[in-house]
Amino acid sequence: MRAMVVTNPRPVEQEPLEPVEVPIPEPGPGEVLVRVEVCGVCRTDLHVAEGDLAPRRRRVIPGHEVVGRVAGRGPGAERFREGDRIGVAWLHRACGACRFCASGRENLCLEPLFTGWDVDGGYAEYAVVPEAFAHALPDERPAAELAPLLCAGIIGYRAWRRSGVQPGGVLGLWGFGGSAHVTIQVAVHRGCRVHVFSRGDTHQELARELGAASVAGSFDPPPEKLDGAILFAPAGELVLPALEALDRGGVLAVAGIHLSEIPPLDYQRHLFQERELRSVTANTREDAAALLRLAAEIPIRTHTVPYPLADANRALLDLKQDRIRGAAVLQP
Repeated sequence: MRAMVVTNPRPVEQEPLEPVEVPIPEPGPGEVLVRVEVCGVCRTDLHVAEGDLAPRRRRVIPGHEVVGRVAGRGPGAERFREGDRIGVAWLHRACGACRFCASGRENLCLEPLFTGWDVDGGYAEYAVVPEAFAHALPDERPAAELAPLLCAGIIGYRAWRRSGVQPGGVLGLWGFGGSAHVTIQVAVHRGCRVHVFSRGDTHQELARELGAASVAGSFDPPPEKLDGAILFAPAGELVLPALEALDRGGVLAVAGIHLSEIPPLDYQRHLFQERELRSVTANTREDAAALLRLAAEIPIRTHTVPYPLADANRALLDLKQDRIRGAAVLQP
């Protein structure tokens, strides 16, 4: 099968993804083989390709927003039939036995495996996933529309919950890429006023289309105090203006797996009056199930830009340079 692999992480301008031909993987016990229809392009893939996330193996196929069809089943795999449409997300497997898994917090598992980092992902024609960590997907929606839900959507949903903003509250979003353009739809559906802070006319235009109450630059003050905020951009310097924009008791949730250095905080300006800074770490399967239910209820409409699989480096470069309106998807 055709695949794009990262062997030596380096700046995406130097094309770290290499095209290869590799054998179709064999599903093991409890696993299913997925024929990939599309794979979303996530900023985490960029971090893997460039080495911001330390390599977990010498050669890996990135990609963890996989929409595809079951093409084979390993021993004991009975949850899905061949031909069923399923999704593969970031959490490939949790141990199920540590204190975090036992308390319903498998996103904090002590021995997790992640798709496209620890194990091969969806920048390929086929992928393998434990059936217990796959997600049933509807047949009626285009595959490209579903792909961003599987990480951008799930992480955005968890970040929205971590922000503590209640229905009817005031939410701020810093950065407006694949994740934020899903999250704003969830927040607006729950009656929130959403203020977006982003660079680039393309992102700002999309934010207005999706119901933002206001749109401004990344360091501009909001028109009102925020009950909560989410930082999607991997820029640590944005933590300060986001914290300063919070009302008393407000929470800033940082949604990225990687963040540049945060400048020194001033206690009175940024944290006093019980403002909080929280991280968001991976997701649980229940987060995924809840987001997919919401996606059907609202319904969430994703905006995607397609690229051939062979153009994965170009897709990551466009992501890095903020040229993508919504989210990119790769088509094998």
